[in-house]
This record gives sequence, structure tokens and C-alpha cells, in this order.
Amino acid sequence: MTVLLSTIATLSVLGILAAVILYFVAQKFKVEEDPRIDEVETMLPGANCGGCGFAGCRAMAEAMVKQDDISALYCPVGGAECMKSMATYLGKVAPEKEPTVATVRCGGVCSKRPRTNEYAGAKSCAVASPLYVGETACAYGCLGYGDCVEACQFDAIKVNPETGIAEVDADKCTACGACVKACPKKIIELRKKWPKNRAVYVSCVSKDKGAVTMKACKAGCIGCGKCAKVCAFEAITVEGGVAYIDSQKCKLCRKCVNECPTGAIALVGLAPLPKEPKVAPAAKPAAEKTAEPKAEAVKNESVNEQK
Repeated sequence: MTVLLSTIATLSVLGILAAVILYFVAQKFKVEEDPRIDEVETMLPGANCGGCGFAGCRAMAEAMVKQDDISALYCPVGGAECMKSMATYLGKVAPEKEPTVATVRCGGVCSKRPRTNEYAGAKSCAVASPLYVGETACAYGCLGYGDCVEACQFDAIKVNPETGIAEVDADKCTACGACVKACPKKIIELRKKWPKNRAVYVSCVSKDKGAVTMKACKAGCIGCGKCAKVCAFEAITVEGGVAYIDSQKCKLCRKCVNECPTGAIALVGLAPLPKEPKVAPAAKPAAEKTAEPKAEAVKNESVNEQK
């Protein structure tokens, strides 16, 4: 009995001693953390989507507190109001950025981009892209297997079963950029978000020559440059055989939409401009037609008189 009690007492003393040692070690090596980080983290949306460039909202909050200049930091989910509230709390200046929205730059719907074969592999864009061009002759278009859908935490993007192309719900999109990173074809980009979700953009990224593009997709850009010629704001450039509209320069005048011969320029939330009727060359008045032979006759008479 005595041996049992002494063993228990010894173990109790050792436990208390170990606890005391651990306490002092923890106090010695503890890392002091700014209490403002917790407060700033509560102001963030808590999506942990990585759209800000950090692994999660906690890392974003730490950067907001520790960096004096926060102009390079931005939470796309919280937006300008979220950034302003955090900056006000920290006594810093919030960056001003225009809202953006994910845009799928592919207009190759089934009726425009016919299927030429059937893919029997894993239904993943990441798997199919390096091995296979897809079920059509276009190697640049949307594969439609939904990697972007899986990456989106906000249910803002779906693959339309009728068209086979991913479509973005602009009202749900937070511009976190997850779908942009998930798309191996690089056809999704963040573009300026206009009021009422309006947009004008080239829904094609094909680098093929015009004839090859048209053979694969009737809605492809052939790089003719007609859209760039009518743009008064220098918002359209043609590089690598495909046109691109700069959303920061575009004024939504819509002239380029009417000029595009293939319909590769998408128009969202706006009605197209009425096409101007072609004016036929005016016919010459009858008086001018009769005057010409008379003038020739007078000229001949004057020549005969001189002879």
C-alpha cells in the first residue's frame, strides 16, 4: 500500500513539475500577435477563396494589419465597401478598384461548333486538355466538363447542357478568380463589370487563320480587323489573328458588333444598333446625259470651222 501511494505521489509531483516547466517555456517563446488581426478577420467575408492572393482570410487580415501600404491588397468578394471599412478601422487608405466579373470568351455553341467525335475519357477539363482537343475541331473553345463549376464556391457558373459552354451568373459572381485559374483553355477572364451587367467582348480566343477557324466554328473570330477600324476609342486590337476588346477603353458604342461578319462579338444586356441601309449610287440626271452629246457636237463644229 505504501509503495502504491508513493508511486502516485511521485507521478503527481512529476506532472505538476512538467506543467510548470511547460508554462514558463510557453511564456518565454510565445509570439505576440496584434489583436487587430482578429478584428479585421471578422470584417472579411470568410470565404477563404484565395481571390485576394492569400491562402485564406486570416492571412489577408495579417497583411492588412502589418503592411503600411495596402494599395496592392484587395478582397474581390467583399469589394470596395469591405476594403473601406477595414482601412478606416486601421487608419489606412483603401485602394480604389472597379468591380469585375468572370467572362467566358467562347461563343462556340453546338449549332455553331458541331461535334466531330466523342470523348470517352475522364470528364475533366484539366485531364482532357493536354491530351485531347475536345469533341469539336476547335482546339481553343470551352470543353464543357465543368472544372470551373467545381472551383466556384458561390454557385456563379454553370455549364449549359444545350450549348455545352460554361455561363456566368453576373449577380452571383464575386470575381474571386477561381474559375479563371481552373480553366486550362484560358478562356475565362475577369472583365470590367458594367451597370445592369452589360458587356461587349470578343467571344473567341482562337489563334488559327480565318479559314481554319471558320471551318471549326461559324462564330469564331477571323481577325479581319473590321471591328478595330470602326472603333473610335481605340479599344480593339487584333493580335495573333484574333480581336480583343479592352473593357477599360470600351464605351459600349456597339459599332463593332454590326461590323463583325461572323458574330464573334458578344453583346450582353444591350440591344444591337440598327444597321444602316446601304445607299445605292445616285443616277445621273437626264439633263446631264443629254448635255454630253450636245457638248461633243459643238466641239466638232468648232473644229470644222477652224479647218
